[in-house]
Formats: sequence, C-alpha cells, structure tokens
Amino acid sequence: MTVADRPWTAFYGPDVRPDIPSASYRTIGDLIRSVADTHGKAPAFTACMPNGMNGTLSFTQVDEMSDAFAVYLREVAGLNQGDRVALQMPNCLSFPVAAFGILKAGCVLVNVNPMYTAEEMAKQFTDAEPHALVIVDLFADKIPEATRGHPIPNIVVTRVAEFLPAMPRGIIGLVQKYWDRSLPEIEVAHIRLPDALDAGRAHQQAEKIEVDAYHQQVAPDDIACLQYTGGTTGVAKGAMLTHANLIMNMEQTMEMITGLEKGKEIALTALPMYHIFAFTVNLLGFYWLGSRNVLIPSPRPLSNLKRAFENYKITWMSGVNTLFNGLTNEIWFTDSPPKHLKFASAGGMALQASVAKKWEEITGKPVIQGYGLTETSPALTFEPLGKTREGTIGVPLPSTMVTLLDDDGNPVPQGERGEIAAKGPQVMKGYWNKPDETAKVMHDGWFLTGDIGVMDEDGYFRIVDRKKDMVVVSGFNVYPNEIEDVLAAHPGVLECAVIGVPDASTGEAVKAFIVKRDATLTDADIRAHCKAHLTAYKVPKRVEFREELPKSNVGKILRKDLRAEEMAQIAAE
Repeated sequence: MTVADRPWTAFYGPDVRPDIPSASYRTIGDLIRSVADTHGKAPAFTACMPNGMNGTLSFTQVDEMSDAFAVYLREVAGLNQGDRVALQMPNCLSFPVAAFGILKAGCVLVNVNPMYTAEEMAKQFTDAEPHALVIVDLFADKIPEATRGHPIPNIVVTRVAEFLPAMPRGIIGLVQKYWDRSLPEIEVAHIRLPDALDAGRAHQQAEKIEVDAYHQQVAPDDIACLQYTGGTTGVAKGAMLTHANLIMNMEQTMEMITGLEKGKEIALTALPMYHIFAFTVNLLGFYWLGSRNVLIPSPRPLSNLKRAFENYKITWMSGVNTLFNGLTNEIWFTDSPPKHLKFASAGGMALQASVAKKWEEITGKPVIQGYGLTETSPALTFEPLGKTREGTIGVPLPSTMVTLLDDDGNPVPQGERGEIAAKGPQVMKGYWNKPDETAKVMHDGWFLTGDIGVMDEDGYFRIVDRKKDMVVVSGFNVYPNEIEDVLAAHPGVLECAVIGVPDASTGEAVKAFIVKRDATLTDADIRAHCKAHLTAYKVPKRVEFREELPKSNVGKILRKDLRAEEMAQIAAE
C-alpha cells in the first residue's frame, strides 16, 4: 500500500501517519490495563442523570471492577475463552465495567440494543448462543420470552444508577419503583452485578488469580465482539470484529482527529455505546485518550443533556445528524452553547449541510463527519479537521484503501459512480456462522459496502446512492424485509412493502405501503401491531394504503418503483 495509490493522504495533517504499522496493544484487555496504569485515580466515566445527579468511576476503579467481573465470568460462572456474553444496557457506569470485564476474560462481547422486543432479543440470542447475559433491570421482564427454547445459564442484572453514590442511587431507585413503576418483577434466576463483582473479588483473592493471564491467551485476530447488523434479506448477522480490528480502527480514527490532548479532554457520550460508532470512538477512543467520559443514559428528550453541558466543560462530543439538529433547535442550548468545545464528530448517518452550518454558527466549532459500517469497526473515511468539503464523507483513514467498482467488480474510471469497496485492518473477520453471507461481501480481501460513491480527483469521496434497501433512522439500520415480515403477519394485510423516505428529524423514516385484506384496517392498527414486535425506530412512521403495489413480471414487489414515486412526489411539492 503506497502513498501514490492514495492521493487523499495529501490532506492529512502534518502529524498524521499515512500508515499505522500495527496496533499499539495486542488485545483490548492490554489496552485497558495500560491506560489505567497511566491515568490512575483520574475520573474515567461519569454518569449524568437528567436532574444532574451523577456518579464517577476512576480509571483505577474501572480496572479493578472489570478484573473482578472477568474472574466472576471465568471462575464462578464457569465460562471459557471465546464464550459469548450478551450485554444489554443503556449508557451507565455498569457498561464499561461489564464490557471491559468480558474482554479481559477472553470472552466475546455481544452488544444488544436494550430497547429490543423479546422477539428481537430471541433472534439474536438464537444466533449468538450467549453463555451469559448482563442486562439492565428495566428490561429484565423480557428474558423469559427471549430465552424460551434456548436458555442462557448465567443472568446478571444491573441498574441504570449502579455505582452512583448511595443517596442518588436510592432516590432514583425509589422513583423508578414507586413513582414511574418502571421496574418489573424479575422472574428468572439471576445475580446482581455488585454481588457478581464481590464473588469475583473473593475468588480472585482466595486463588491469587492473575487476570492478565486470561487475555494473554487471546490473540489479536481473535473475536472481541459480535456486532449485529442486517442485510437486504433482513436476516441479522453478527459481524466478527477482532481485537486488532477495534484497536486499529480506534487508532486510525484518533490519528485523524488532531488537537486532542491525552488526559485533558472531557467527552460527552450521548450516543448509545452498544452502537458500533460509539463503542469504538466513545468507549474505546475516549478511554485510550485518558478523557473524562460523561455518559448520558438517554438523550431523549434532549433536555436530558442540559445538566451535563452545564456541569462539565465538554471539549469533544460525537453524535448523529438527528442529535446535532435537535440541539440547534433547543433554546437552552442556543442561549448558552458549550464554551470549551473544540469540535464535534458525526457518524452513523449522513450529516446534512444545513445542520453542520447551523451548528457551527451557534457553537463556533465545526462538526466533522466520517463514514463506515458495522463490518468495518466502523470507520473507513473521515473529514480532516479544517479541510471539510460540503457533500463529502472525507478521505480514507490511514492504512485504508478505498476503491469504486462496477457491477463486474472492475474499478470504474475517475469521476464515475461505483460500489464502494474497502480494504484495511479494520475490516471484519466475517459473519458469525454465515460463510455464504461472508462470501457475498468479501472478495480478495476487499469488503463490498453496498453503497454507491464517486471520488473527486484529489481523493475526497461522496456517497450518491445506496445499493441496498436499508433505511437509516437516526443512525440505526432498519431493514425492510424484517418489517414486511411483521406486517405480513397481520391478518388484515394482503400485501406490503417498506421503503425509507426523507425525514427532517431522523434523516430517514420508515414508510409502509399496504394493500388491505380487511377493509376496516387503519394506520393505528398497523402501528399497534408493529409496536408489539419491533423496536420503536423500526415502526413505520408513515402508512399509505393502496389498491395494488407495483410488481415485476414474476410478481416481485418493486420497492424501487415505490421509492421513485415518493421522490417524484416530494420534488413536485
């Protein structure tokens, strides 16, 4: 891989290496230990509640607690290296403790969206076959249905307010139990996370266990995470991301982001860390920088971020277009924008030019955006600071090759459209237990993204179309087939099709086209049915009833025709 093959390196900063020869750490466990030794008692993670109640763990505390959890998993729960552990919780202090413990134990972390329905959980559990589940108590009532037919032997339950000081922890618990009535009864055998840590500590002390021995047995190319994504078939696939994939992508991204100082940044994490962008950039990247990472359990409503901005001198934050757009329309934010912010970074979905402009007008600082996929850990490209170019996704990261291919797999001439293909140390090992699906997207070391792009003469890339039918709602991937399967199960639906349509608040929204079987069927019926089977962001925001749907000669419903009609209608308005 030579610089001559990569014209975009001309836009790298003076301290940015075109190539990163190897990861700085063998495994994520090694990274966690090394950073903790460097930053010690400095604050690592702060959970900030909407009312300002908060709790903080230092680097030393997170290191010790994750050691204890690693020992619990290996010695008490009896897991072995390579066993899967599902992690299902929002941003809270338990997340880094559990995630780092899983990785130190040499186990494979399986990130699960805590908002999933029991049906969606069951699909992921069936595929990943986790040996343990760490779940927040708010959603633990879903476990019996989600594990029916494939039980998970070890259940660990935590709280959103876990590890906060006793008083705020108690107040939040009382509010959840008696005021919100949001804490369900837990009907399965389980252990609380603090008790699991105590059990791990006791075993560690009694047996004089060296936790480093667990991850010293792990190789850089071993799987660290199964990060689930879908596809045009709607079948969930676990991208096998290795320790080297994640560490290298974290280093590649941080290499491009100049101006950040180790041990001096205060970062805001409003994006959920179970999402690959926040997992790599926020959880691993901010930790590696020695930053204080301010965690927001839920960014909705956006007023939940107000106290974090007021109480902490935020210097860096990441988000999706929806978040930046929302904040620029909040009076409390526009009246008092963050004074210490250096810049913000966007990922997960396209950053709209109008949003980027308005953000910079309000804060005086730019939003730089990147592009990538779950399968690439996730970042492939990033905008160089001070060299942003409207309408582009920036330039490829160090040690990354990007090319554009035609339908026959050949490179297209300069300036022409082609499918974006990438090669680099961040590209996944493949899909978990799905060699056929892996073969569809991996060719001679190149990963086929399914997105159509064009490259400027000097190396900046633009996305011009999407080869796949995937819909991106607020940075989350939604796959039409999955929703169509749910819709088709409704007795009042004869035929259906789902597409993505532009939406001012979420980037894209799900729209369903339905031919009725039952003439009395309503929008409300459809949404209620979908809410029972799907996470909220997958529920169709718009429903249109039709007498018939466009079809091919062989009877296949043509989503592309529906999409073309929708775009023509929008253009005419």
